[in-house]
Amino acid sequence: MTAAKSSQEKPPTWKNRNFITKVLIPSLLQPKEGKRRDRAPIFPKLANDEVAITWIGHASFLIQTPKHNILIDPNWANWMSVIRRLRHAGMDISHLPEIDLVLITHAHFDHLNKRSLKKVAARQPIVVPEGVGGLVHNLGFDAVHEMDRWDTWEFKKLKIIFTPAKHWGARMLVDTHRKCGGYIIEYEGRRIYHCGDSTYFDGFKEIGKRYAPEIALMPIGAYQPPSGRDHHIGPEQAIKAFQELKSRIFIPMHFGTYRLSFEPMAEPPQRLMKAALREGIVNKIRILTEGKPQVF
Repeated sequence: MTAAKSSQEKPPTWKNRNFITKVLIPSLLQPKEGKRRDRAPIFPKLANDEVAITWIGHASFLIQTPKHNILIDPNWANWMSVIRRLRHAGMDISHLPEIDLVLITHAHFDHLNKRSLKKVAARQPIVVPEGVGGLVHNLGFDAVHEMDRWDTWEFKKLKIIFTPAKHWGARMLVDTHRKCGGYIIEYEGRRIYHCGDSTYFDGFKEIGKRYAPEIALMPIGAYQPPSGRDHHIGPEQAIKAFQELKSRIFIPMHFGTYRLSFEPMAEPPQRLMKAALREGIVNKIRILTEGKPQVF
């Protein structure tokens, strides 16, 4: 193999690519994928030992126990500034059941969408990281509960644990006081972990040591950002983190909805399955279809 050919086969670095011309402009012309949901999903009737998880899209999930409906990072936005939604949400916001609790992992616009939160708010509590409360106080929630890393809060027989992440929580450049993280939702011995945004770090081992969450909702996309900084975990590192979490079920998220970085939209799940195959854990991966509740 010649040196020239070898050089051509290497993927270009972020410095050699233009995000506007290579990602944003093509995204404006790309047809939106998925299906527009005109009917509400059929939400299952759960036994006492069951939970249901519905992926809405990106990092947005509806988590259901027999007694609760919990929304995490709800976002129905078709636009985030110049970034366009490229896949329909799994359900219309009007099709949601009555929501008991909302969890926000951090203040970034793709996770804390004020317009969506205003439509969801119905005098129920919302949980946010420390320093984020001021962004949601006037949206219509009954109470705003701020949490720091490893804090635990109990609500109607739910236990909510705020876990660390290696990311950042600023809404604007000067918002250095806002924290970020993930959540463990515990109910009747079942533990579901929503990672939020994070790159790989040793904190996954500590979360696994303390809680070993049964189901892990893990981000796998946006690992080639225009900044070139390492802020999002890639599929291979997500598999490593999943194993350190000591979890049993891996549900991928944070891909396929908004194109936030250079990698092709279809690449993250493909790389995830290849990594899972190498580790012999393909049977633990559950790629959900937006808008279809899955019972566990």
